[in-house]
Amino acid sequence: MARPVAEGTTPWPEAYVARYVQAGYWEGKSFGEHLWEQADRTPDAVAVVDGDVRLTYRQLTARADCAASRLADRGIVADERVVVQLPNGWEFVVLTLACLRAGVIPVMALPAHRRHELAYLAAHSEAVAIAVPGVLRGFDHEAMAHELVGEVDGLRHVLVAADELRPGSEDLRAICGPSGDAEEARAARTRWDAAPPDSRSVAVFLLSGGTTGLPKLIARTHDDYAYNAKRSGQVCGFDSSTVYLGTLPASHNFPLACPGILGTLMVGGRVVMLPSSEPVRAFAWIKQEQVTHAAVVPAVAQRWLDHQQQNPSEDIASLRVLQVGGARLADEVGRRIPKALGCKLQQVFGMAEGLLNYTRLDESDEVAATTQGRPMSDGDEVMLVDELDQPVAEGQPGSLLTRGPYTPRGYYRADEQNAKAFTADGWYRSGDICRLDPVSGNLIVEGRDKDMINRGGEKISAEEVENLLYRMPSVAQVAAVAMPDPRLGERVCVYVVPRPGHRPTLEAIRAFMEADGVATYKIPERLVVVEEIATTKVGKIDKKALRADIANRMAAEGSVV
Repeated sequence: MARPVAEGTTPWPEAYVARYVQAGYWEGKSFGEHLWEQADRTPDAVAVVDGDVRLTYRQLTARADCAASRLADRGIVADERVVVQLPNGWEFVVLTLACLRAGVIPVMALPAHRRHELAYLAAHSEAVAIAVPGVLRGFDHEAMAHELVGEVDGLRHVLVAADELRPGSEDLRAICGPSGDAEEARAARTRWDAAPPDSRSVAVFLLSGGTTGLPKLIARTHDDYAYNAKRSGQVCGFDSSTVYLGTLPASHNFPLACPGILGTLMVGGRVVMLPSSEPVRAFAWIKQEQVTHAAVVPAVAQRWLDHQQQNPSEDIASLRVLQVGGARLADEVGRRIPKALGCKLQQVFGMAEGLLNYTRLDESDEVAATTQGRPMSDGDEVMLVDELDQPVAEGQPGSLLTRGPYTPRGYYRADEQNAKAFTADGWYRSGDICRLDPVSGNLIVEGRDKDMINRGGEKISAEEVENLLYRMPSVAQVAAVAMPDPRLGERVCVYVVPRPGHRPTLEAIRAFMEADGVATYKIPERLVVVEEIATTKVGKIDKKALRADIANRMAAEGSVV
């Protein structure tokens, strides 16, 4: 028996529901209804490209309809949950659309997750199935999935996208493949046209991107998530001519629906799925498919810039907009993008929990490089507050609180976390320290509330230190963290990945910052040179791990700094 869709979720108050409906944010349609209406308008346009696989809108929706019916034949029906751990490919798109069409709830796991995370996600979401690749980058996901079936109550289906399957695995490519005949496709279309999910029911479970503990589940409804993708597309200029390159893991909110894959399909554009963001492959596909929009994280943007500098003859002239999000983009890197890549930079600052901020396409390159945008919706509410939850003075940094038509009021089945992350009147505490730029009206991200270094009472933004050091020619990547100090409480330590052929020193860093007129208390007092900076499962720099690392190094040395 299916569970009540609202169980474990925190509903919006009725007054807000009425407001969002009246404003037209919530249209009372399931996500599938939005997508299928668009597919009917452009049935023969190419919707998805994955290597040699090219699916028109007619073929894509027919596959999704049949996949929804094949899942239902296995007992995977509305409100059942499927953990989706797939790389970027056509199988991910078809399975996701099939779930949205039938009311099955995909739990968006990441290819980097392993048994520890997946066992928790499957158990917490009460999943009945898990969809995985076979072996990916040397790791046997299929074997792991079978182990999970033996451990997690209720988990019974292992859906595998691979050429050869183990006993007990079910062929995901066959489930998501073309219809056996025209009658199967017609019957499936009729079945799901007649029974769309309720628009207020949960469409998808996204994962929180925090660095503490296991990820929390974010229940996004059909109404709010369709608005998330649709309004994002409007702000970002997506239309039927858009060719979107998806290189980030597709289960992230950013490449999935900001506007991402779903936002592109909602307007009749084309999605190019690529499981790698490496510039050689990405640039080749940009040229081949005449990609107009791509989304990357700052580290990828840096690699693309370096590659283009080394290979100036690369043809990526079709690229109109490069979206950068997921972490704070250094101003100096942002300034290089328009000239080096020949496209507009659009910064995206948001969260799977809701609020999305975009720099607008008609803003200057300087504004796009130095701010993180403003809320996309007139229905978004934003406050910057101090430690007592009181609004800060204009232009001062404060902790970001938000609520709105696509920001849920709580995590799924997480009362303890909800009490910390949400206020009694529904504001979500993002954990970001921001200030409002008085000229553009855009937000500027100063760091995280746990990413401010307190040196003897002087508050230092790690983001500011990082921005300064990105100007150094020897620095490829940098992360500033607090290191413990018995006298001052904390001092500044920087982890640096050097550019090839360079070896930055603490003396050079200090001299550089001093020459730049930086306040002395902001200048790093320790440097750790590394080949790679630790990241979380969702690809963000793992400041918690770096703080632990420097504390361990100091303890081993018996030193203070």
